[in-house]
Amino acid sequence: MADVRDMRIVIIGAGMGGLGTALAFAKKGFNNIHVFETASNLGFVGAGIQMPPNVVRVLDRLGCWEAILAESTNVRGTSIRQGSTNIELSHVEMPDIEEKYGFPHCTGHRSSLAGGLLSGCQKENAIKFHFSTALVRIDSFGPAPSVTLKPRDGDEYTLGADLILAADGIKSRVRTQMLAELGTESQEEDTGQAAYRIMLQRSEMEHDPEMLALLDSDTVVRWVGERRHIIAYPVSNKQIYNLSSAQPDDHFASATNATYTTRASKADMLKVYEDFCPLVQRMLNLVPDGEVCEWKLRVHKPLPTWVHGSVALLGDACHPTLPHLSQGAAMAIEDGAVLAEVVSKIPADKVHDPETVTKTLKVYELLRKPHCTALVDLAAHSGRSLHLGEGTAKEERDREFRQNGKTGSLPDKWASPDVQQMVYSHDWIKEANDNYERLFATL
Repeated sequence: MADVRDMRIVIIGAGMGGLGTALAFAKKGFNNIHVFETASNLGFVGAGIQMPPNVVRVLDRLGCWEAILAESTNVRGTSIRQGSTNIELSHVEMPDIEEKYGFPHCTGHRSSLAGGLLSGCQKENAIKFHFSTALVRIDSFGPAPSVTLKPRDGDEYTLGADLILAADGIKSRVRTQMLAELGTESQEEDTGQAAYRIMLQRSEMEHDPEMLALLDSDTVVRWVGERRHIIAYPVSNKQIYNLSSAQPDDHFASATNATYTTRASKADMLKVYEDFCPLVQRMLNLVPDGEVCEWKLRVHKPLPTWVHGSVALLGDACHPTLPHLSQGAAMAIEDGAVLAEVVSKIPADKVHDPETVTKTLKVYELLRKPHCTALVDLAAHSGRSLHLGEGTAKEERDREFRQNGKTGSLPDKWASPDVQQMVYSHDWIKEANDNYERLFATL
């Protein structure tokens, strides 16, 4: 008799979502998992990342959290400050996050999170990585799904699978082809925002007492101003201070191609934040000339579906988000965990039944799509609130900030106790187990 664990799982993309998905399937006993990645290796780059309790819960179950935690900062509070004056608008203490939700809220380097996931994958014989290999197309979405792949230095070849999972990011080829097959297309929603991402070394900051205090704290700091803000926190055992910004998208607005990054001018960056406080100015001035990059912040309108046949989208391929809620990577890793959980429930006599496979993937979509859509909307809402200009709306926002979350809500939804409760309390593996049969029966 067929065994669900023998299904050939093909994963397109080896970012956070792809790695998390591969590891989740391996931990469920699947023994034939193939991950295809265009890059020649996973030489991780990037900036800082937040790891809230909801994703830490998953990482812990995947067996890779302990190593990631060793390099992380356990966040104990957040300070929201007026960008121009450095005056604190709100200070929300977060000493009991682990007590409330079972897991801490940490900050770290993206390379630490991705490296921890990769290390976990490398311990699993079931997972095979295929680097320098690009997806050419999906040849069949079902009932016998297959893909055509192209190694960088080889010929195209076709590979059959039982399940194809697309973790190929916001530029997802699988999404584009899936929607075309269904007679529609994804629609980009211009956010009007771009971001600088900056990492300052301890050696650059330790001469400045104010900077050093930031680096040695367990606090996430957000400086807010009209139409722009900067969020910052320590990573890598407090050897690096990570700053991420959001500001008007002046450099990409007229672009006609799909460029997501551009080499930026330090002078332009300093001008964007010229009315921010001296502390912020000193940090921005530490960035070397020629090393300023700017990212366009993009999202897409909600997709009509994440599933077609035996193919499913996950992570940024189906719900890209603004960074203001710090849930992008978390959602992708959760997606993979839910997929592994529901697919493992396919009965042995239904492993090769296309209808059962599609319905099972639809259960994943039913579980995740409403939640992820709500978080994408909340991130956008939070960005609008943070970027208010002078006027009554800003005055009301700042009045709410001064309550320090004691009313249960904050304009900065990342730090808002009610939003934290909604997001951090979810145990998605439990929810998949509790709801699989009920949701499957509705399809």
